[in-house]
Amino acid sequence: MIDYISSNTEVIWRAFSEHVFLALIPVLLAIVISLPLGYLAVRYSKLYYPLVNVSSILYAIPSLALFLLLPPIIGTRVLSPLNIIIALTIYSVALMVRVVADGLNSVDPTVTQAATAMGYRRIKRLFSVELPIALPVMLAGLRVATVANVSIVSVGALLGVGGLGALFLRGLQLDYLDPIIVGIVLSVLLAAVCDSVIVLVQRRFTPWSRVGGRA
Repeated sequence: MIDYISSNTEVIWRAFSEHVFLALIPVLLAIVISLPLGYLAVRYSKLYYPLVNVSSILYAIPSLALFLLLPPIIGTRVLSPLNIIIALTIYSVALMVRVVADGLNSVDPTVTQAATAMGYRRIKRLFSVELPIALPVMLAGLRVATVANVSIVSVGALLGVGGLGALFLRGLQLDYLDPIIVGIVLSVLLAAVCDSVIVLVQRRFTPWSRVGGRA
């Protein structure tokens, strides 16, 4: 194992860097897209079920099938990393839209009424009152989406793109266990680090939830 790592450090690092990029860029894009969609689902109740139902359908599409369907639809090459980024963004948005909507719906109406009475207009109330209260629910969904992305990226190796999945594929092709073990360990570590960072963000920005949890 040590010999394999020392002899393939550059290959492992390149695969890991690609994995981080392909897994986390879709998460950032999903945050930007899902926040307004989730807000619209709450603001206009008629949109809630259509958005949630469409999201559920999109999330149910097998990842490999989506990776194969995207190139002819959007006109990219099969080996383009853009296919992976778009597919994982779709999955992340599909998961996060419902989480954002449910988080905003969890805000006590008396709190929003009190904020309105204090002179908070809709946008200021959203960012100053509603989103901070909904943040624990939203970050819980973000943790799921992030860890799922770290896992699903590896499937892209079957198409020639996929970060650490390339190590899995190489190990299977050569009947060689070392790259598979390295890929698994790095995937788990990446997922654990990402999850821990989100937990730290939640503790930093929602200290009241931590106090309530201890109580």
